[in-house]
Amino acid sequence: MTSGRVGVHHLLLVLLVVLLNSYLLPASQFDPYHVLGVSRTASQSEIKRAYKQLAREWHPDKNKDPRAEDKFIQISKAYELLSNEEKRMNFDRYGETEEGPGYSQQQQYQHFNRFHHSFFDESFFQYSFSSGGRDISDEKYLLHFTNYVNEVVPDSFRKPYLIKVTSDWCFSCVHIEPVWKEVVQELEMLGVGIGVIHAGYERRLAQHVGAHSTPSIFGLINGKVSFFHNAVIRENLRQFVESLLPGNLVEKVTDKSVVNFLSTWKQENKPRVLLFDHIPGVPLLYKLEAFAYKDFVRFGYVDLGREETEEMTRRYNVNTHAPTMLSFKENVNKPADVIQARGMKKQIMDDFISSNKFLLVPRLINQKLFEELCPVKKLHRQRKYCVVLITGEGESFSKTYDAFLSFAATNSRETVRFVYMYYRRQQEFANALLTTISDIRAASWVVFLERRNEAGKVFYKLSKDSWSGSEENKSVLFDGLNMLKSEPGFLSASTVVPELNDELAPIFFLQWFYTVTEYVSDFWDTMLHNNWREMMPLVSLIFSALFILFGTVIIQAFSDSGDEREERDEKPSKREKMPKSESKNETHTRDTSRVPKKGFVEVTELTDINYKSNLVRLWPGHINVVLVLSSSTKNALLYKFAQEVYSFTGSQTLHFSFLNLDKHKQWLEYLLTFELEASEDSSEKEDPLNTDYTAYVLALNGHKKYFCLFKPQNLFSSSDNSDTSEEREWLLNGEGTQKMSGSSFSTRQIQNKLSRLSLWMERLLEGSLKRHYVPSWPTLD
Repeated sequence: MTSGRVGVHHLLLVLLVVLLNSYLLPASQFDPYHVLGVSRTASQSEIKRAYKQLAREWHPDKNKDPRAEDKFIQISKAYELLSNEEKRMNFDRYGETEEGPGYSQQQQYQHFNRFHHSFFDESFFQYSFSSGGRDISDEKYLLHFTNYVNEVVPDSFRKPYLIKVTSDWCFSCVHIEPVWKEVVQELEMLGVGIGVIHAGYERRLAQHVGAHSTPSIFGLINGKVSFFHNAVIRENLRQFVESLLPGNLVEKVTDKSVVNFLSTWKQENKPRVLLFDHIPGVPLLYKLEAFAYKDFVRFGYVDLGREETEEMTRRYNVNTHAPTMLSFKENVNKPADVIQARGMKKQIMDDFISSNKFLLVPRLINQKLFEELCPVKKLHRQRKYCVVLITGEGESFSKTYDAFLSFAATNSRETVRFVYMYYRRQQEFANALLTTISDIRAASWVVFLERRNEAGKVFYKLSKDSWSGSEENKSVLFDGLNMLKSEPGFLSASTVVPELNDELAPIFFLQWFYTVTEYVSDFWDTMLHNNWREMMPLVSLIFSALFILFGTVIIQAFSDSGDEREERDEKPSKREKMPKSESKNETHTRDTSRVPKKGFVEVTELTDINYKSNLVRLWPGHINVVLVLSSSTKNALLYKFAQEVYSFTGSQTLHFSFLNLDKHKQWLEYLLTFELEASEDSSEKEDPLNTDYTAYVLALNGHKKYFCLFKPQNLFSSSDNSDTSEEREWLLNGEGTQKMSGSSFSTRQIQNKLSRLSLWMERLLEGSLKRHYVPSWPTLD
């Protein structure tokens, strides 16, 4: 008895394994390595070599074997998979043979789903396990990252999208599934785009749109994502889609406003479409159609149930028993087209609006409209020509426009589009076509035109005489229309025209205002609805900025107070030890400048690398103050230089540099020749061979090519003659600063050369210094 039960169980287990294999194994039958005959470690060159050899062998044109075509398809498919490193990696890891992570897992779920439905009854688990909690009806709406970015986002500028984010084994997703199906079926018929993102397979896309949990529902319009935050019921979802649409798409028209609505067609350059219906509010279908054609048509809605619309209904003879659409173009007194249907479906509306989305003679106001009206030639049967009237504005040109409009109304053709433009608003475009006309503004001109490529190349023919609307002009224009079809070489001239200016584009201030308004609206919506997990990056950024700001202020405050205490403690001791002459000089320095803090005065070396940027190409009004020093006096002079010029570092037009005399003495001597030539007293001229140029300061104006010169006071003045003759010779010869460090008195003597530099800097800013002009700046070798 026991052995019999074991046998039955064993038989059932074997049967189960066989059934599973029959459903799961087909997903892994295709092996690209086996098809190409290469190993799994083969390089790209080996794969390519094997593919070329097999492709030549099994090409259907060369191989007459009946299996050649199927074999060639398998070879091409295997090479396509293995030549792409990402696809090859997915296949090696998961056995995938299609694009997108998790493809094989999806296939296995589908096979398991078929097995489940065929083996078990649906009531076995009291739960639909279709694809792990994901309904099969969602399959056709699944979005991938590339599909979303390249197709859905651009299409959202023509229609809104309602997108659901789901995942496997999501019980909440199953709970909203009936409502989602009902809403999708209704909205899709109205023209709303539907999408489904599987967060398990498309995690990158889910993160890209900002969906951190499942289920999530969001709307996409004009490339902007807006999440749905209310209860998932039909009314809420419908209202959510309607709220995505702009509020000014459709204007409610009454007897008082109809004249103003229809008469502004010329300013907006758009025809008018009126929908007459008994529904109190504007139908969602009509709003969606208005959004799809918002760039070409202006829409209005007439509520037949209101008394304020009865006169308009009688005037246009509208049947009140069924929805009616009227299209108005240049003639506001008579509709250009009418359609009436009891069930006004989307397809009927699309056909009616698309056939009436342009005026009879529209004005070229931007490049997008030009490309719509005059498409590029692709095939011979698709040739599209444009007859362009280039005219002026105002009453003086109204008769010529009216004559052109009248001619277009009686001579409309399928392959010809009549348009016009104002010369003053599209000057570059008009000049490219009217190259042979000397005075363009004096008259109007007609041009036959055909676009040949997207780069702006056109073939065209300019009418011999200007357009005045006379019978002779109309006859010539009529003959030209016939020759467009009969003579291929009629358009004899060619040129490249620039893109049209966008005449309706808002000014910069309005663009900035709209951008700021949209940013504030998005931020407020984020603050109201997003959860804390989504808000953490923003909150972290704000607190980090505040911490850095207040931390810097506090540290700076403590640093300033510490420096002031140190200065107060050091000043009395310095005055006691300082000689009388130096005490006087210290008092003067304290009055004119203050000791700089470390790193607050930026002094760069003037070299051949930065010479042009720091002098030759210096901005107008900017001055480079250059200190001349030697290697031996560099440290002492730079410190004193920083002390003297610190109070002037607040100026944005002053730059500070130093020049090494040991490297560029010839450049300095050449520059000083212009100062020596300007000197009136020959006794004041210096001998270049015996002159010590250290501590000279030059204020160089690179733009106006002049310099001001500061000459230091004598190193060994009469007030300080304590140095011996040997020390003076040693200092003038420029011995190293390492020897000088043993004598602080000698270091102070060198620094005293710049003791009056601050007074000279004040005169420099006043503009009272003598300027020495140079014909050109010498090169710095």
